[in-house]
Amino acid sequence: MLITLIACENSSKSSDKAVEINNKVNNEIRSFVVLETIDVASYVYILGKENGAKYWYATNVRDVNKGDTFFYDNPLVMKDFYSRELDRPFDEILFLSRIAKNPIELNKPKTETVSKANGKIKTKQIEISIDKPDNTISIAQLFKQKDVFKGQEVIIKGEVVKFSPQIMNTNWIHIQDGTSFNGKYDLTITSQENVNVGDILTFKGFIAVDKDFGYGYFYEFLMEEAEIIE
Repeated sequence: MLITLIACENSSKSSDKAVEINNKVNNEIRSFVVLETIDVASYVYILGKENGAKYWYATNVRDVNKGDTFFYDNPLVMKDFYSRELDRPFDEILFLSRIAKNPIELNKPKTETVSKANGKIKTKQIEISIDKPDNTISIAQLFKQKDVFKGQEVIIKGEVVKFSPQIMNTNWIHIQDGTSFNGKYDLTITSQENVNVGDILTFKGFIAVDKDFGYGYFYEFLMEEAEIIE
């Protein structure tokens, strides 16, 4: 590791200068030079040099090589982050949803639909009918009785429509159960459980209301610390 870092200090001065100039000109789009990469199942962890300082980044883009210059925007900055895959802590790490070798690429529309109101990815509503046990509630009930369920432990059954592993040290699961209230049909769940899209599962967890993680990650409803019970 030490040898790698020393070698990285001797990387191209012209690349560093290009990064420095770009960051000063455009505060929205930032850039870094790749010094080191660690490839794991969920992400590529990158040690990069930005404006003369070293930072750790994480992205799901796989084509990353030492010496490359990448541009990015809207990072999710996590303090005191612990990676289970690497079994190591990071004082600070920047999660990047988009990176590009050309800043113009960042101006292209994203492939996923993002809500302007809250910044989170929307899932398409699916047609589904689920037999729910008597001790469960529905997604429609959650959104309709927002104040009732705040801080409460509830049980809900639904179909997994999206799974994003190990973001902010937890797995993010989206479920639907065929019910809706005022156009809201998707419940986001954080959990250490691993699931697959298409699984029909019953979760137990605590309901958080108006949860704001910053950087556009705002959730009107969120089930936290969820466990699969069926």
